[in-house]
Amino acid sequence: AVEPLTMGLAIGVASALTGYLSHPRFYCNFMECCPSAGKQLNATALKVQLDTKLFGQHLAKEVVLKAVLGFSNNPSPKKPLTLSLHGWAGTGKNYLSQILAEHVHPTGLRSKFVHLFLATLHFPHQEQLKLYKEQLQNWIRGNVSACPHSVFIFDEMDKMHPGLIDAIKPFLDYYEQVDGVSYTKAIFIFLSNAGGDLINKAALDFWTSGKQREEIQLKDLEPTLSVGVFNNKNSGLWHSSLIARNLIDYFVPFLPLEHKHVKMCVRAEMTARGYAVNEKVVQAVADEMTFFPKEQKIYSDKGCKTVQAKLDIHEDI
Repeated sequence: AVEPLTMGLAIGVASALTGYLSHPRFYCNFMECCPSAGKQLNATALKVQLDTKLFGQHLAKEVVLKAVLGFSNNPSPKKPLTLSLHGWAGTGKNYLSQILAEHVHPTGLRSKFVHLFLATLHFPHQEQLKLYKEQLQNWIRGNVSACPHSVFIFDEMDKMHPGLIDAIKPFLDYYEQVDGVSYTKAIFIFLSNAGGDLINKAALDFWTSGKQREEIQLKDLEPTLSVGVFNNKNSGLWHSSLIARNLIDYFVPFLPLEHKHVKMCVRAEMTARGYAVNEKVVQAVADEMTFFPKEQKIYSDKGCKTVQAKLDIHEDI
């Protein structure tokens, strides 16, 4: 038989150990936890990463940095942060969204609190639009209930069926709660090629007039971009209530990349692979890219999207 005192001591030790192991500070050292209320982003680290890894996008870096830090530092935002990133492929939209996700949740796209939707993968069939809307609402509701700081990334918005994205309108609006759930700490990011032509034309107009691309400001593009996307049937936001209700906080333009930016991408990729930067290889890869307009050849028509593949064939060098 075990003496009452011994049994009581054993139970006490077991209870204390169980309490310690289940304490959030201990548990979160081994399992991913939702960020605690009041936790702010590391502004310096985010700025350094954007400056060193995102090339040729002064507007996107400036707008997103201010928007995200302002949202993070606000103890009681009135709505979720909603960003719509626009520009041609290879200009850095996916890259920026991944960087941002990693600063909210360190494991980034691998985090159970970061959710990536691809229009052609997750919502392929027009005839199932009603089902998609219900599934999307249930998914967002469930995940924000589990973690108020959830991040939702919608890629290929230009391939999204018209009207589908409006299903999440209640979650983006100025409501303190919807059915007992608050969405005001969540972040929604839309990625789209729609509006890329408008952005490219504006950049070319600045170049033609002898102005530096760094002189382009958000006010030069955002009004035209929002209207253009709203009226574009292939934008995923065609006649969307998200735009009509002004629920998208920023339309972020990604400018077409020039030769010098493509070279920056090549150097960064070589460094990431552990290679010494070889300027002959950098030039060779850049020379294999195609540029537009046909006469001036200023901008890469694929941005930096094919840099990795083209670098592969020069590995012997």
